[in-house]
Amino acid sequence: MEEEEQLRSLMFLVTYMLLKRMRDINDANIQRRNEIQRRIRHRQYFFQRQRRMLMMMIAGGIRSNARIRTRPWTTTPSTDWWERVVMTEFQPSDWLDKFRMNRETFFYLCDKLRPRLARRDTSFRLALPVEKRVAVALWRLASNIEYRTISALFGVGKSTVCRCVRDMCHAIVALLSSIYLRSPGEQELEDSAQLFLSHWGFPHCVAAIATLHTAIITPSNNASDYANPAGWLSVMSQVAVSGRGHFWDVCASFPGGTDPAEILQNSSLWATATEGGLSPAPPPTFMGKSLRYVLLGEACYPLQSWLMKAYPEEQGRTASYAALTEQQQLFNGRLARALRVSQEALLRLRARWQCLSKRNDCGLDVVPTMILACCILHNMCESHGDAFKAEWQVEVAEAESPQPSHKQLLSTSMNQSNNEEVRQLFCDYFEEQNKLNN
Repeated sequence: MEEEEQLRSLMFLVTYMLLKRMRDINDANIQRRNEIQRRIRHRQYFFQRQRRMLMMMIAGGIRSNARIRTRPWTTTPSTDWWERVVMTEFQPSDWLDKFRMNRETFFYLCDKLRPRLARRDTSFRLALPVEKRVAVALWRLASNIEYRTISALFGVGKSTVCRCVRDMCHAIVALLSSIYLRSPGEQELEDSAQLFLSHWGFPHCVAAIATLHTAIITPSNNASDYANPAGWLSVMSQVAVSGRGHFWDVCASFPGGTDPAEILQNSSLWATATEGGLSPAPPPTFMGKSLRYVLLGEACYPLQSWLMKAYPEEQGRTASYAALTEQQQLFNGRLARALRVSQEALLRLRARWQCLSKRNDCGLDVVPTMILACCILHNMCESHGDAFKAEWQVEVAEAESPQPSHKQLLSTSMNQSNNEEVRQLFCDYFEEQNKLNN
């Protein structure tokens, strides 16, 4: 009996294991069939999608009135805002507030930049119009607001906003530099000299040199080089401003800690002025002598026969130079008054294009081009007579860090006597004028 019981238990166990094995095999077969069917459906969907795309490409090559669109670059609400509100309902004051120029100047700029900014539509995307690309970039330069804010406003991606700013700045420098940022001709030099004399009381002068510091985010390399004398990080630019308040020469992209005198001595402006390129031939007469036109500079620049700077003033008991005479004090006063032309031009520049007055979060590969583009746009707006609002200056005064001052550079040139003789001529002129007025 015991043997039969053991045999029955063994047969039961073997039967259970065989049934379980058959069930596992059936489950595996079912899963395999399901996976094969899933792959077949996926492959069919892929082939159908490929077929649809091929048909769309073929249809895009056929000239017809029906245009196939898949993903437009703009959304309907923002497109309505741009096309209906901006293009049809904006008043002259709105164009000036938002784009810092009037409507006519805006479309003039678009026409000038069209060869560089125009893009072709494709069967899958509609290219942004040149006008909208310029508007996006100008909005950024004028306000310096975040990319995501402009992105939501215009209905484009943040990367598109960045690309619009970069492309427009490069296009402005490439296409408009020869028109609005170039060396002056003889007539322009004479006109600038007349303006310096009539508006600022300084004779025989055609331009003033100044520096501009633009705040930046911390760079990845050599961050300490960008710390300016005021202690904040910046990119420094050297500008030459005419008597009309226009920029004639701009050197950008230097770290904020660079010596201004070093920038000047390595610039094309130094070479041009040294060779007499900023004065007609033969040189005009001043105080009975043949003398080239001069430029005015701050105390951080070296005194040259063509570059006038103030006499160093005595500072405490440890001063290594004598106190100024009345004649020298008069010269310093007239020079400081004339240098206001560059100060006011830079203030108008930063107020109109506030990307230069607030911390700029663009990369160092973009900031120099942006500075050049803003200077060109400044000259263009001033030349076209676009209005300038005083409240823009208030916004700058409240938002920006004060421009740092540089240490004065003492004269060390071996040919300093000739430079001093030229400066003495201006001292004599101002003394004579002072006596005539009194």
